[in-house]
Amino acid sequence: MSKTIRIGTRDSELALWQANTVKSKLEALGYKTELLPVKSTGDLNLDQPLYEMGITGIFTKTLDVAMVKDQIDIAVHSMKDVPTKLPNGIVQGAVLPRANVNDILIHKGVDFLSAQGTIATGSLRRKAQWLNRYPTHQVENLRGNVNTRLQKLEDNNWNGAIFAAAGLERINLKPENFLDLSWMIPAPAQGAMLIVAKEQDEFCRGAVAKLNDENTAICVEIEREFLQVLEGGCTAPIGALATINKETVEFTGALFSLDGKIKLEEKTSFPLNNYKKQGEKVAKSILSNGGKELMASIKAKLNG
Repeated sequence: MSKTIRIGTRDSELALWQANTVKSKLEALGYKTELLPVKSTGDLNLDQPLYEMGITGIFTKTLDVAMVKDQIDIAVHSMKDVPTKLPNGIVQGAVLPRANVNDILIHKGVDFLSAQGTIATGSLRRKAQWLNRYPTHQVENLRGNVNTRLQKLEDNNWNGAIFAAAGLERINLKPENFLDLSWMIPAPAQGAMLIVAKEQDEFCRGAVAKLNDENTAICVEIEREFLQVLEGGCTAPIGALATINKETVEFTGALFSLDGKIKLEEKTSFPLNNYKKQGEKVAKSILSNGGKELMASIKAKLNG
């Protein structure tokens, strides 16, 4: 174990927490590690909504390049930020045990829910689901790391903003004034952390494989397969959640119109030992029941 594993990460507080968690776990197994933080393109441009930037993997690309250039050995990501197709030569090394999958609303009082209101999010998925439930509300764009977004909520006269519960819980920033949005279908792989490694690096792949949580890996595989079949590289309001209950997997997948008026949702369950291609199956069902036309209209609006 003489090789030092160089761990690449974004430099936000949450990303560093995730990378340090991996660092600690590897060191507990006897490996030597070194942390190498970088600033991603997605962190540098906070004015534009993500979908307008037209880059898949905007938070992961910088680390991909560093890995290809042999500046780092592995990278740690929030898995929901990772494109379903990894770059050539980079492979999934491990998925860590999943945290809280839910979205939450950080608010300044909830009276607005039954009246007019404004909430903030940079996510098309969250915006669409919020408007589906609260069609009279306004939704403002909100970008930045967790700390930046909390500050922007404080500085603006919005009624609230939507966050992933896992991120706030990991760095102890979850305030008391929150609502659990258990009705909101999370992003595929929300709450899961992914370690990627170089395909040719057997030492690092062997090391991180020891951290893999099989049940989480199965659930996110189903969700990401659903996402990949539906979107084909286009950003869209897509939610997916697979959970394992004993020997059964329960899966919900949904596609929304940008304004939230259309919701195409399917729920299914299947044996755990038959989980392969189930995400694809549900996605194809949605596509054949109005999803194909909806995806075409979403692409036209985003590219127009």
